[in-house]
Amino acid sequence: MERGNLTAIREFVLLGLSDSSAHPHLLALLFLCMYLVTVLGNALIILAISGDTRLHSPMYFFLSNLAFVDICFISTTVPKMVVNLLTDTLTISREGCLAQLFFFISFVNMDSLLLCVMAYDRYVAICHPLHYATTVSPQLCLRLVAGLWVVTCLHALLHTMLMARLSFCASNVIHHFFCDLNPLLQLSCSDVSLNIMVILTVGSLLALTPLACILTSYGLIFCTILKVTSTQGRQRAFSTCSCHLSVVVLFYGTAITVYFSPTSSHTPQGDALSAVMYTTVTPMLNPFIYSLRSRDVKEALQKTLCM
Repeated sequence: MERGNLTAIREFVLLGLSDSSAHPHLLALLFLCMYLVTVLGNALIILAISGDTRLHSPMYFFLSNLAFVDICFISTTVPKMVVNLLTDTLTISREGCLAQLFFFISFVNMDSLLLCVMAYDRYVAICHPLHYATTVSPQLCLRLVAGLWVVTCLHALLHTMLMARLSFCASNVIHHFFCDLNPLLQLSCSDVSLNIMVILTVGSLLALTPLACILTSYGLIFCTILKVTSTQGRQRAFSTCSCHLSVVVLFYGTAITVYFSPTSSHTPQGDALSAVMYTTVTPMLNPFIYSLRSRDVKEALQKTLCM
Protein backbone atom coordinates (compact mmCIF):
# COMPACT_ATOMS: atom_id res chain seq x y z
CA MET A 1 0.00 0.00 0.00
CA GLU A 2 1.21 3.48 -0.77
CA ARG A 3 2.29 5.76 2.02
CA GLY A 4 1.49 9.42 2.14
CA ASN A 5 -1.60 11.44 2.60
CA LEU A 6 -5.12 10.46 1.71
CA THR A 7 -4.79 11.71 -1.87
CA ALA A 8 -2.22 8.91 -2.50
CA ILE A 9 -4.57 6.16 -1.33
CA ARG A 10 -6.64 4.54 -4.01
CA GLU A 11 -9.06 2.51 -1.89
CA PHE A 12 -9.92 1.04 1.50
CA VAL A 13 -11.06 -2.51 2.21
CA LEU A 14 -14.32 -2.67 4.17
CA LEU A 15 -13.99 -6.02 5.89
CA GLY A 16 -17.22 -5.44 7.78
CA LEU A 17 -19.32 -8.50 8.50
CA SER A 18 -17.90 -10.60 5.68
CA ASP A 19 -15.23 -12.23 7.87
CA SER A 20 -17.87 -13.40 10.36
CA SER A 21 -20.17 -14.94 7.77
CA ALA A 22 -19.65 -18.16 5.87
CA HIS A 23 -22.46 -17.19 3.46
CA PRO A 24 -21.89 -13.58 2.33
CA HIS A 25 -24.54 -13.80 -0.42
CA LEU A 26 -27.22 -14.80 2.10
CA LEU A 27 -26.07 -11.97 4.34
CA ALA A 28 -26.34 -9.58 1.39
CA LEU A 29 -29.87 -10.82 0.68
CA LEU A 30 -30.85 -10.28 4.33
CA PHE A 31 -29.57 -6.70 4.34
CA LEU A 32 -31.14 -5.99 0.96
CA CYS A 33 -34.53 -7.10 2.33
CA MET A 34 -34.03 -4.94 5.43
CA TYR A 35 -33.11 -1.99 3.23
CA LEU A 36 -36.19 -2.37 1.02
CA VAL A 37 -38.48 -2.74 4.05
CA THR A 38 -36.96 0.40 5.59
CA VAL A 39 -37.34 2.50 2.44
CA LEU A 40 -40.89 1.28 1.80
CA GLY A 41 -41.98 1.68 5.43
CA ASN A 42 -40.61 5.19 5.84
CA ALA A 43 -41.87 6.25 2.41
CA LEU A 44 -45.37 5.11 3.41
CA ILE A 45 -45.12 7.14 6.62
CA ILE A 46 -44.25 10.25 4.57
CA LEU A 47 -47.08 9.61 2.09
CA ALA A 48 -49.59 8.94 4.87
CA ILE A 49 -48.70 12.14 6.73
CA SER A 50 -48.69 14.31 3.60
CA GLY A 51 -52.01 12.86 2.40
CA ASP A 52 -54.00 13.15 5.64
CA THR A 53 -54.91 16.67 6.76
CA ARG A 54 -55.43 15.44 10.35
CA LEU A 55 -51.69 14.76 10.52
CA HIS A 56 -50.63 18.22 9.36
CA SER A 57 -49.33 19.15 12.80
CA PRO A 58 -45.82 19.83 14.19
CA MET A 59 -45.46 16.36 15.69
CA TYR A 60 -46.12 14.62 12.39
CA PHE A 61 -44.12 17.20 10.45
CA PHE A 62 -41.09 16.20 12.52
CA LEU A 63 -42.00 12.51 12.12
CA SER A 64 -42.08 12.82 8.32
CA ASN A 65 -38.66 14.48 8.44
CA LEU A 66 -37.38 11.66 10.65
CA ALA A 67 -38.70 9.11 8.14
CA PHE A 68 -36.91 10.93 5.30
CA VAL A 69 -33.65 11.06 7.27
CA ASP A 70 -33.94 7.34 8.08
CA ILE A 71 -34.18 6.56 4.36
CA CYS A 72 -31.07 8.65 3.70
CA PHE A 73 -29.32 7.21 6.76
CA ILE A 74 -29.66 3.56 5.74
CA SER A 75 -28.94 4.44 2.09
CA THR A 76 -25.52 5.75 3.14
CA THR A 77 -24.20 2.39 4.33
CA VAL A 78 -26.30 -0.63 3.35
CA PRO A 79 -26.34 -0.45 -0.51
CA LYS A 80 -22.54 -0.30 -0.63
CA MET A 81 -22.26 -3.19 1.81
CA VAL A 82 -24.71 -5.30 -0.21
CA VAL A 83 -22.78 -4.65 -3.44
CA ASN A 84 -19.50 -5.56 -1.75
CA LEU A 85 -20.93 -8.79 -0.35
CA LEU A 86 -22.42 -9.81 -3.69
CA THR A 87 -19.32 -9.03 -5.72
CA ASP A 88 -16.74 -10.05 -3.09
CA THR A 89 -14.76 -6.86 -3.78
CA LEU A 90 -15.11 -5.34 -0.27
CA THR A 91 -13.46 -2.11 -1.45
CA ILE A 92 -14.42 1.55 -1.39
CA SER A 93 -12.57 4.38 -3.10
CA ARG A 94 -10.93 7.12 -1.06
CA GLU A 95 -13.45 9.65 -2.38
CA GLY A 96 -16.31 7.29 -1.63
CA CYS A 97 -15.01 6.71 1.89
CA LEU A 98 -14.86 10.42 2.69
CA ALA A 99 -18.29 10.99 1.13
CA GLN A 100 -19.76 8.12 3.12
CA LEU A 101 -18.23 9.52 6.30
CA PHE A 102 -19.72 12.96 5.61
CA PHE A 103 -23.24 11.70 4.93
CA PHE A 104 -23.15 9.19 7.79
CA ILE A 105 -22.23 11.89 10.34
CA SER A 106 -24.82 14.27 8.86
CA PHE A 107 -27.70 11.81 9.02
CA VAL A 108 -26.87 10.22 12.39
CA ASN A 109 -26.72 13.68 13.97
CA MET A 110 -29.89 14.74 12.17
CA ASP A 111 -31.64 11.66 13.58
CA SER A 112 -30.47 12.56 17.08
CA LEU A 113 -31.47 16.23 16.85
CA LEU A 114 -34.89 15.42 15.36
CA LEU A 115 -35.59 13.08 18.28
CA CYS A 116 -34.66 15.98 20.58
CA VAL A 117 -37.00 18.39 18.80
CA MET A 118 -39.80 15.81 18.91
CA ALA A 119 -39.28 15.44 22.66
CA TYR A 120 -39.58 19.23 23.04
CA ASP A 121 -42.76 19.15 20.95
CA ARG A 122 -44.28 16.55 23.29
CA TYR A 123 -43.16 18.54 26.33
CA VAL A 124 -44.95 21.69 25.15
CA ALA A 125 -48.04 19.73 24.07
CA ILE A 126 -48.44 17.98 27.44
CA CYS A 127 -47.00 20.46 29.94
CA HIS A 128 -48.20 23.69 28.29
CA PRO A 129 -51.12 22.68 26.06
CA LEU A 130 -52.73 26.14 26.04
CA HIS A 131 -49.58 27.68 24.57
CA TYR A 132 -48.82 24.84 22.13
CA ALA A 133 -50.26 26.46 18.99
CA THR A 134 -48.31 29.68 19.48
CA THR A 135 -45.10 28.13 20.84
CA VAL A 136 -44.66 25.36 18.25
CA SER A 137 -45.79 27.29 15.18
CA PRO A 138 -45.32 26.10 11.57
CA GLN A 139 -42.75 28.87 11.04
CA LEU A 140 -40.74 27.69 14.05
CA CYS A 141 -40.87 24.09 12.81
CA LEU A 142 -39.48 25.06 9.41
CA ARG A 143 -36.73 27.18 10.99
CA LEU A 144 -35.80 24.39 13.39
CA VAL A 145 -35.47 21.75 10.67
CA ALA A 146 -33.53 24.11 8.38
CA GLY A 147 -31.22 25.05 11.25
CA LEU A 148 -30.63 21.40 12.13
CA TRP A 149 -29.59 20.63 8.55
CA VAL A 150 -27.09 23.49 8.60
CA VAL A 151 -25.61 22.42 11.95
CA THR A 152 -25.31 18.75 11.03
CA CYS A 153 -23.77 19.43 7.61
CA LEU A 154 -21.20 21.84 9.06
CA HIS A 155 -20.34 19.34 11.79
CA ALA A 156 -19.93 16.53 9.26
CA LEU A 157 -17.83 18.77 7.02
CA LEU A 158 -15.52 19.56 9.95
CA HIS A 159 -14.86 15.87 10.67
CA THR A 160 -14.46 15.06 6.98
CA MET A 161 -11.91 17.83 6.41
CA LEU A 162 -9.93 16.79 9.50
CA MET A 163 -9.93 13.19 8.27
CA ALA A 164 -8.78 14.24 4.79
CA ARG A 165 -5.59 15.81 6.15
CA LEU A 166 -4.38 12.57 7.79
CA SER A 167 -1.79 10.14 6.44
CA PHE A 168 -2.48 6.39 6.40
CA CYS A 169 0.03 3.57 6.47
CA ALA A 170 0.59 -0.12 7.31
CA SER A 171 -2.93 -1.25 6.40
CA ASN A 172 -5.94 -0.08 4.45
CA VAL A 173 -8.30 -2.68 5.95
CA ILE A 174 -11.25 -1.19 7.85
CA HIS A 175 -12.83 -3.68 10.25
CA HIS A 176 -16.26 -2.22 9.68
CA PHE A 177 -18.94 -2.25 6.98
CA PHE A 178 -18.75 1.51 6.40
CA CYS A 179 -16.29 4.38 6.85
CA ASP A 180 -16.70 5.52 10.44
CA LEU A 181 -14.49 7.85 12.48
CA ASN A 182 -12.94 5.40 14.93
CA PRO A 183 -11.91 2.68 12.42
CA LEU A 184 -10.33 5.29 10.14
CA LEU A 185 -8.44 6.97 12.98
CA GLN A 186 -7.04 3.58 14.02
CA LEU A 187 -5.46 3.22 10.56
CA SER A 188 -3.79 6.62 10.57
CA CYS A 189 -0.07 7.05 11.22
CA SER A 190 -0.48 10.82 11.65
CA ASP A 191 -1.10 12.75 14.83
CA VAL A 192 -4.84 12.34 15.43
CA SER A 193 -4.97 14.40 18.64
CA LEU A 194 -6.89 17.23 16.91
CA ASN A 195 -9.43 14.76 15.50
CA ILE A 196 -9.92 13.18 18.93
CA MET A 197 -10.23 16.59 20.59
CA VAL A 198 -12.96 17.60 18.13
CA ILE A 199 -14.78 14.29 18.69
CA LEU A 200 -14.63 14.70 22.47
CA THR A 201 -15.71 18.35 22.43
CA VAL A 202 -17.86 19.25 19.43
CA GLY A 203 -18.95 15.67 18.74
CA SER A 204 -19.85 14.88 22.34
CA LEU A 205 -21.65 18.22 22.69
CA LEU A 206 -23.76 17.52 19.61
CA ALA A 207 -24.45 13.94 20.71
CA LEU A 208 -25.03 14.32 24.45
CA THR A 209 -26.91 17.65 24.46
CA PRO A 210 -29.92 16.20 22.57
CA LEU A 211 -29.95 13.20 24.90
CA ALA A 212 -29.89 15.47 27.95
CA CYS A 213 -32.73 17.56 26.49
CA ILE A 214 -34.76 14.42 25.75
CA LEU A 215 -34.30 13.09 29.29
CA THR A 216 -35.18 16.50 30.78
CA SER A 217 -38.27 16.82 28.58
CA TYR A 218 -39.56 13.39 29.50
CA GLY A 219 -38.77 13.93 33.17
CA LEU A 220 -40.99 17.03 33.11
CA ILE A 221 -43.61 15.20 31.03
CA PHE A 222 -43.84 12.32 33.51
CA CYS A 223 -44.11 14.76 36.43
CA THR A 224 -47.01 16.45 34.65
CA ILE A 225 -48.69 13.16 33.79
CA LEU A 226 -48.52 11.98 37.42
CA LYS A 227 -50.50 15.07 38.42
CA VAL A 228 -53.36 14.11 36.10
CA THR A 229 -56.20 12.77 38.23
CA SER A 230 -58.11 10.84 35.58
CA THR A 231 -56.81 7.41 34.54
CA GLN A 232 -58.02 7.96 30.98
CA GLY A 233 -56.11 11.24 30.81
CA ARG A 234 -52.91 9.56 31.98
CA GLN A 235 -53.26 6.75 29.45
CA ARG A 236 -53.85 9.23 26.63
CA ALA A 237 -50.79 11.27 27.64
CA PHE A 238 -48.62 8.16 27.88
CA SER A 239 -49.82 6.90 24.49
CA THR A 240 -48.77 10.12 22.76
CA CYS A 241 -45.23 9.70 24.09
CA SER A 242 -44.74 5.93 24.01
CA CYS A 243 -43.93 5.75 20.27
CA HIS A 244 -41.30 8.46 20.41
CA LEU A 245 -39.78 7.15 23.65
CA SER A 246 -39.46 3.65 22.17
CA VAL A 247 -37.54 5.04 19.19
CA VAL A 248 -35.29 7.11 21.50
CA VAL A 249 -34.40 4.08 23.63
CA LEU A 250 -33.69 1.93 20.57
CA PHE A 251 -31.52 4.57 18.85
CA TYR A 252 -29.52 5.83 21.81
CA GLY A 253 -29.23 2.45 23.50
CA THR A 254 -27.36 0.93 20.56
CA ALA A 255 -25.36 4.08 19.69
CA ILE A 256 -24.09 4.45 23.28
CA THR A 257 -22.92 0.83 23.18
CA VAL A 258 -20.63 1.68 20.25
CA TYR A 259 -19.35 5.14 21.12
CA PHE A 260 -19.51 5.47 24.90
CA SER A 261 -18.71 2.01 26.27
CA PRO A 262 -15.17 1.29 27.64
CA THR A 263 -12.52 0.86 24.94
CA SER A 264 -11.37 -2.44 26.50
CA SER A 265 -14.78 -3.96 25.75
CA HIS A 266 -14.61 -3.14 22.03
CA THR A 267 -13.93 -5.70 19.32
CA PRO A 268 -14.15 -5.03 15.56
CA GLN A 269 -16.89 -7.61 15.07
CA GLY A 270 -18.78 -6.47 18.17
CA ASP A 271 -18.70 -2.82 17.09
CA ALA A 272 -19.85 -3.76 13.59
CA LEU A 273 -22.77 -5.80 14.93
CA SER A 274 -23.75 -3.01 17.35
CA ALA A 275 -23.57 -0.49 14.51
CA VAL A 276 -25.98 -2.66 12.51
CA MET A 277 -28.58 -2.02 15.21
CA TYR A 278 -28.69 1.77 15.00
CA THR A 279 -27.78 2.14 11.31
CA THR A 280 -30.06 -0.57 9.92
CA VAL A 281 -32.44 -2.11 12.46
CA THR A 282 -33.59 1.15 14.09
CA PRO A 283 -34.55 2.91 10.81
CA MET A 284 -36.36 -0.28 9.77
CA LEU A 285 -38.35 -0.55 13.01
CA ASN A 286 -39.32 3.13 13.31
CA PRO A 287 -42.25 2.95 10.84
CA PHE A 288 -43.61 -0.16 12.57
CA ILE A 289 -43.34 1.45 16.00
CA TYR A 290 -45.23 4.55 14.91
CA SER A 291 -47.80 2.72 12.80
CA LEU A 292 -48.57 0.11 15.46
CA ARG A 293 -48.62 2.46 18.47
CA SER A 294 -50.19 5.55 16.92
CA ARG A 295 -53.83 5.17 15.96
CA ASP A 296 -53.81 8.29 13.74
CA VAL A 297 -50.80 7.06 11.75
CA LYS A 298 -52.31 3.58 11.47
CA GLU A 299 -55.56 4.98 10.05
CA ALA A 300 -53.68 7.25 7.64
CA LEU A 301 -51.58 4.30 6.43
CA GLN A 302 -54.72 2.23 5.84
CA LYS A 303 -56.17 5.04 3.73
CA THR A 304 -52.92 5.36 1.78
CA LEU A 305 -52.71 1.62 1.08
CA CYS A 306 -56.37 1.44 0.04
CA MET A 307 -56.14 4.29 -2.48
